[in-house]
Amino acid sequence: MNSLDWAVLIGYFGIMIAIGVWSHQRVDNVSDFFTAGGKMPWWLSGISHHMSGYSAVMFTGYAGIAYKYGVTSFVTWSFPIAIGIAIGSSLFAPRLNRLRSRLHVASPLEYLKNRYNLPTQQALAWSGVLLKIVDVAAKWAAIATLLTVFTGISLNQGILITGVVTGIYCTVGGLWADALTELGQFVIQLFAGLAMLIAVMGELGGFSSLWTVWDKLPETHDDPLTGDFTMMFLLAYLFIKTFEYSGGMWNQAQRYMATASAREATRSARLSAVLWLVWPLVLFFPMWCAPLLVDARKPDASDSYALMTEQLLPHGLLGLVVVGFFSHTMAMCSSDANAIAAVFTRDIAPALSAKARGWSQRAGLVAARLSTVAFLALSMAIATQVDSPAFKDIITIVIKWVAGLMGPIAIPFMLGLLPRFRKSGPTAALVSWACGLFAFWVVNYGMDGVATQYQVSVPLAVSLVLFVLIGHLRPEDTPERDAVLARINTDGDDDSAPHTAGATVPAPAGAGDATARERTGDGVEGA
Repeated sequence: MNSLDWAVLIGYFGIMIAIGVWSHQRVDNVSDFFTAGGKMPWWLSGISHHMSGYSAVMFTGYAGIAYKYGVTSFVTWSFPIAIGIAIGSSLFAPRLNRLRSRLHVASPLEYLKNRYNLPTQQALAWSGVLLKIVDVAAKWAAIATLLTVFTGISLNQGILITGVVTGIYCTVGGLWADALTELGQFVIQLFAGLAMLIAVMGELGGFSSLWTVWDKLPETHDDPLTGDFTMMFLLAYLFIKTFEYSGGMWNQAQRYMATASAREATRSARLSAVLWLVWPLVLFFPMWCAPLLVDARKPDASDSYALMTEQLLPHGLLGLVVVGFFSHTMAMCSSDANAIAAVFTRDIAPALSAKARGWSQRAGLVAARLSTVAFLALSMAIATQVDSPAFKDIITIVIKWVAGLMGPIAIPFMLGLLPRFRKSGPTAALVSWACGLFAFWVVNYGMDGVATQYQVSVPLAVSLVLFVLIGHLRPEDTPERDAVLARINTDGDDDSAPHTAGATVPAPAGAGDATARERTGDGVEGA
């Protein structure tokens, strides 16, 4: 990188901070900070949902898979994500939106106290927070590693720079800042991705290379499934990603909650699904062609995209592509930080402290910002240990951890929204969660030689079966729980949807803030 590339990178960081500062004036309370007050346009929510699902792994790990296996990288990654989001657009997106509009919650997990009980809410909250700390730490380390390659600065300096910039804009501006910076990041990635596509096509004979290059690539490069990426792997991945990207990743759920209505949440999800289906093809084509242009130095070919960037792009555009690397990772990390802060502020803190249950709007907003800073700082501190043997192991398996542990955490949360599973109560939720975590340990560490597709899918399958089975064997539906389900499953976007006859819905956990009290009266919504 030369001075022009550095100017592009520094300018990008400056714009992100400026957007955060501008967004600050749109944040007056906890609802604004965590769910944009329900005022986010569906198209902005959809782009934000799409962008918050990427990280630098796209340009390292998946670039290596594309280099070695070709089209399989798309078929077994972004394609099932697009299908999963499309499924969830009708099944989960509108219900998640009604959590905010009808139950007046600011955290995705806040409704679980009334849907199940406090221990269930706390089990899912704590386990999800701990998983995300390690997950985000790995992403800081990954993007800092790329920054080290391109700029020569140390790993810790890279972690500090990216973490501080992200911390400023997402702490000051909340979800509004996240979404608006993700919109800017999407535009940057659009130009960077197209620049790389045009440069590669220019090297390989022009526009016609889109269909002529395949004869020059390895024979299996156009096979949809090859190597370890089997049909079983594809089905397992689709199974997992349907839950994960439809709201099991709490930051994705927030995007649906932030829209004005259930209908707009559905439109948001459908836009994200289309983007996941189309945009990765633009990013992947240069990666598929990489064997004809560069010789990867690493065994996993994770450096192939970076090598192409340095070889093909002039200064200035090189800086823009490096910014593209940052944009995806910073989008995911900032959205994760906001979601974790929501869960801590609205779910964990009220269970630990009576004072937290009575926070005013101002105190709640201060707690939200401090929680965001604390999460980012802790994940950055862990990321600095990337050179330790233990953390190197975590870096290599973090994707598997997220996929494998998502099921036990997401099943009670996601299926708890659906009336079909109304009989599954606290016992079903806690047993499915605990046994899913145990199954993850067994297939990943208790047994040798277990195929990857089983390592990531068995925990979710165990949780799913137990959640449904225990619900039938030991039904725990009550009028109060049925009332919660009635509120989030009735069609229409108005806030006066009918309740189950004779049932009331308790105020959400931590509803000590003024807005919740005003809208729920004496703690009974719709009374």
